[in-house]
Amino acid sequence: MSTSLPADPADLGALAARRLIARKQLSPVELAEACIARTEAVDHAVNALIARDFDGMLEGARSAEAAVMRGAPLGALHGLPLAVKDMVDVAGLPTTYGSEVFRDNIATGDDAMVVALRGAGALPMGKTNTPEWSAGANTRNTVNGVTANPYDLSRTCAGSSGGSAVALACGYTPLATGSDTGGSLRNPAAYCGVVGFRPSPGVVPGDTRGTALIPLPTPGPMARSVGDLGLMLSVMARPDRRDPYTVMVDGRTPWDPAGFATLPARDLSSLRVAATEDFGFAPVEGMIRSHFQMALAELEPQFGRLDHTTPDCTEADRIFAILRAVQFLGKHAQLVDTMPDKVGPNVTDNVAEGRRYSAEDVSWALHRQAEYHRAWQGFFDHHDILLSPAVTISPRPWREFYPTQIDGTPTQSYYHWLALAYATTIPGHPSITIPCGHDANGMPFGLQITGRRHGDAEVLAIAAELEAVIAGSSTLAPRRPDLALLRAAPALRDAPGFYTFD
Repeated sequence: MSTSLPADPADLGALAARRLIARKQLSPVELAEACIARTEAVDHAVNALIARDFDGMLEGARSAEAAVMRGAPLGALHGLPLAVKDMVDVAGLPTTYGSEVFRDNIATGDDAMVVALRGAGALPMGKTNTPEWSAGANTRNTVNGVTANPYDLSRTCAGSSGGSAVALACGYTPLATGSDTGGSLRNPAAYCGVVGFRPSPGVVPGDTRGTALIPLPTPGPMARSVGDLGLMLSVMARPDRRDPYTVMVDGRTPWDPAGFATLPARDLSSLRVAATEDFGFAPVEGMIRSHFQMALAELEPQFGRLDHTTPDCTEADRIFAILRAVQFLGKHAQLVDTMPDKVGPNVTDNVAEGRRYSAEDVSWALHRQAEYHRAWQGFFDHHDILLSPAVTISPRPWREFYPTQIDGTPTQSYYHWLALAYATTIPGHPSITIPCGHDANGMPFGLQITGRRHGDAEVLAIAAELEAVIAGSSTLAPRRPDLALLRAAPALRDAPGFYTFD
């Protein structure tokens, strides 16, 4: 195969790499080797990939190259490296969930999502770091340590899919898996200058979700561009009856998975756009409000109409708190009761919170969620998309367990600062975060784009158009991390507090 490449293969996006592989202009082995070299050069500084299977990826890459050379049919992700969040099983690799209880747990098989991604030709390279049980948005745990933001190694990369976001930002891989309850893939995407998509419930089956009928959590794709993310989604959005929200008719979903890989052009000037800084309730830092206002001023001429308004989010904090606590109570109470010394503070607090709620509280939250959902449907009768910041604050130091105040106002819980994300989780609307410049601290800013429930393809198509506009802006175009600084940085694991919560 030709080795004349337009760039370091590690920096190629998924669509570009897949195209070059099909044309025999890029060897899957070359791509795998480049991604391994990048990981080995900078991961000491950020600690994103906490378990590795480089030998397995290279073996798969050699098989992928042989398939290309003999003219075999190629899957959508043929020969593309893939990083998998450490909440999902990959055969032969640890699945620790960031939990001391599962420190030595080795997966005996692949999760159904990984089976689908492998089947399309993806090559798992390893597991990415996450907070314990994905509880919290600072990627730290006592098993694998902290993951740092590649734009400032003293700051958090957010979470809980923080390792995946950092791996993408640094060029370890063009694709990574994430999951999202209160912004767990959107928040780290925002902080690391990459793209994260929370789909409508059931589009990506959550076949292992503990509370199957309360779809707050969902798996989702992460990538460095909207087009790459759509390619990955075309494989992840598959039929699976184990998720009650994955609608199937005669064995097929109402949505065409292949359509996510070929997004149509969308005329931004025809859109009725709504924009909100805070959904009427979220505690948002002044710096974030200012950057969002500046970005809107630049983007507004692209739209047919822009209204500064929000759907009704009355009592969003309480709805989310109760339903989230119920999830943790059902799954983690036994661990807290039987092995309290091996359970971290966030999970322990969530179980305690869940035990304070009564059946009446839970009934209230379920009924109020239904009202909230219906109000959002009426709002989207009059608007095509809703724009907001992705996260309430600029990245804080990773040693801060969670933000206890925002611009002097105390937060209500360790997850209250995620309110801009869980505002859209409650009604189940698809939301994507794309890079949109850098805030006054020089850190990446994420623009959240939310659309109609089950309007996933439209959200991606609009996001791709906005991504192109932003890329051409002198003030909003994203920048990649300084790899030279990362290579020269000391090992993060030597930093005080790497494993502890002091």
